Amino acid sequence: MIRLPLDLGCRDVVELVTDYLEGRLPADERTRFELHLGYCDSCRIYLRQMRQVLSATGRLGEESISPEAREALLRAFRSWKAGQGGGQ
Repeated sequence: MIRLPLDLGCRDVVELVTDYLEGRLPADERTRFELHLGYCDSCRIYLRQMRQVLSATGRLGEESISPEAREALLRAFRSWKAGQGGGQ
């Protein structure tokens, strides 16, 4: 695949997807994002999956999970973050 100088790569799309879905991308960046989606099946699938995740998690409240499950999720996140060099 030949990439144009202003073209976004798939990693760029992954990094920008939240801002895109929340309408926070500037117009030029949004255009580049959508141009990439025009030819990249994988990123279109990823975007669709992210919309589904946001739709499902948008219905969850803090009271939706038990305190034990909440603590397990927080431990898992902290462990993952520490492994990424993020510390605690």
